[in-house]
Amino acid sequence: DEQIERERVSQHLSGGCCALAAIYLMGKFYVANAGDSRAIIIRNGEIIPMSREFTPETERQRLQFLAFLRPELLGKEFTHLEFPRRIQPKELGKKMLYRDQSMSGWAYKKIEEDDLKFPLVYGEGKKARAMATIGVTRGLGDHDLKVFSSNIHIKPFLSCFPEVRVYDLTQYEHCPDDVLVLGTDGLWDVTNDKEVASVVMEVLTSYEPNDPCRYTMVAQELVVRSRGMLKERGWRLANDKLGSGDDISVFVIPLGGPGNYT
Repeated sequence: DEQIERERVSQHLSGGCCALAAIYLMGKFYVANAGDSRAIIIRNGEIIPMSREFTPETERQRLQFLAFLRPELLGKEFTHLEFPRRIQPKELGKKMLYRDQSMSGWAYKKIEEDDLKFPLVYGEGKKARAMATIGVTRGLGDHDLKVFSSNIHIKPFLSCFPEVRVYDLTQYEHCPDDVLVLGTDGLWDVTNDKEVASVVMEVLTSYEPNDPCRYTMVAQELVVRSRGMLKERGWRLANDKLGSGDDISVFVIPLGGPGNYT
């Protein structure tokens, strides 16, 4: 993250990205995630999550706590409190459900003038945004990112520190069909864990266990199915739902079989 900041000045580069890394060291896989890409292990048909998404919704309390400690970061345009919906001026003085950085549930409060400001975290699921701008809360770069038509910097709310999960390969007897799947949000936006596992098993069983291309074919099939087919109403999945319009990158890494790590 510091290197990107230096290059921003020396090479006039801007922007940012999420990061998902898998490292094998001494019999263990270390999976580090900063952003909304994800990784899962599929072992004997069982799904083992190796990361979680970092979005304004999943990191609501961290963002709110920072805004509570440093309200100047909100530029007098945002409130760190969350409400079920936008507050209207006519609701001043009335009671409304809310939650702050210390609350997992909801409580009632009397609506005040400050509550009319735009919420720091607004929206649900993939539509959630921090300061009405960005949908991920961890990643690299974005040092110049500001709220539209303002001088409010968003970088203080973005963390470059990943969450790391560890998987000990030596604790299990892995077969050639056990894999680690790494995918960008373009995959996970439209394909859930069970569907990914189903494609993995479907494709792997159509190849010989010692055929090295079988893992590449799984990755290719996951990309194709998540993009869908181009029809009159845009890219559509087999169930006619919208296909992913985002970048779809997938790695499928075998955990066992010929040349396995254990």
